Amino acid sequence: MSRIRDNYENSLWNRLTRWVNGETDPFKGRMEMKPLREAELKGDSVYNPDHLDQAKVDDYLDHLEKNKEMKAFRVLYCLGSIALCLLLISVLLLTVSNLPVLGDPNGPNNNLVSWRYIEDGVEEFGATNLVANMILGYRGFDTFGETCVLFIAATCVIILLRRDEEEIENTKETDWKYEPKPDAILQTVTSILVPVIFLYGFYIILNGHLSPGGGFSGGATIGAGLILYVTTFGFHKTQRFFSEKTYDMVKVGALSLYSVTMIYYFYTGANMIRNLFPLGNPGDILSAGMILPINIFVGLEVACTMYAFFALFRRGGM
Repeated sequence: MSRIRDNYENSLWNRLTRWVNGETDPFKGRMEMKPLREAELKGDSVYNPDHLDQAKVDDYLDHLEKNKEMKAFRVLYCLGSIALCLLLISVLLLTVSNLPVLGDPNGPNNNLVSWRYIEDGVEEFGATNLVANMILGYRGFDTFGETCVLFIAATCVIILLRRDEEEIENTKETDWKYEPKPDAILQTVTSILVPVIFLYGFYIILNGHLSPGGGFSGGATIGAGLILYVTTFGFHKTQRFFSEKTYDMVKVGALSLYSVTMIYYFYTGANMIRNLFPLGNPGDILSAGMILPINIFVGLEVACTMYAFFALFRRGGM
């Protein structure tokens, strides 16, 4: 037992638990760029101006100008570049010339799939917005993959640009210059506009299954409101209602709930099991089955991703 207790501090489970709780950072000291080592200037190197022989440099340049192999290489390089460009242009023009005529009823784009979306979309998924039926119903797997890409992109940016608390404390004075200066007019206008932007963003999300809109456009609107607020009032005031902990909970929670929803959809669809969530009456706000909550999950994910990109590229902190 004593041996197990002695090795517990260095065990994999203990290190994983401390990382999940935010007590340690496994990437600290491993991903920072180290300063370049100064080159050692010795002998007659062309990088050493103190021992540079101008006659040798002139002779070398003259040799390059008269070198037949170098001249041939330059000619072939130019000809090869021109040939590659012409080949690429020819392929693109040939592809465009063979595309179906726009609006042709016999074109390959007018097939049973598109008619299925238009004729049976409302009956099968309950959303009067046919685009929502397509991207969140028939092509729900693709949309789920796009949402995962947003999550992974934000996570990678956090890993690369995030700073620990000690570094942030040591650089508060230098970071202060990035904080916005108090401006009564700007802050008053922002205080009026931001709630309206948030309200409009939520309206776009909640109304996405009834009219043009949805999670992506509504989430982008909410993310723009967050960026406007943090640009006007700074990170300190923004963290009162949208701190790093809140960001983690919203972002991870939205993707987790979205994953559970899509797993249920995939399981019931693959096994021909009836969906337990009612579609409701098309046109009502509480309709379209799980398309409405999926829009909410996607909107929260997009809003968090936009805010994270802005915050991390601006200062390296949430």
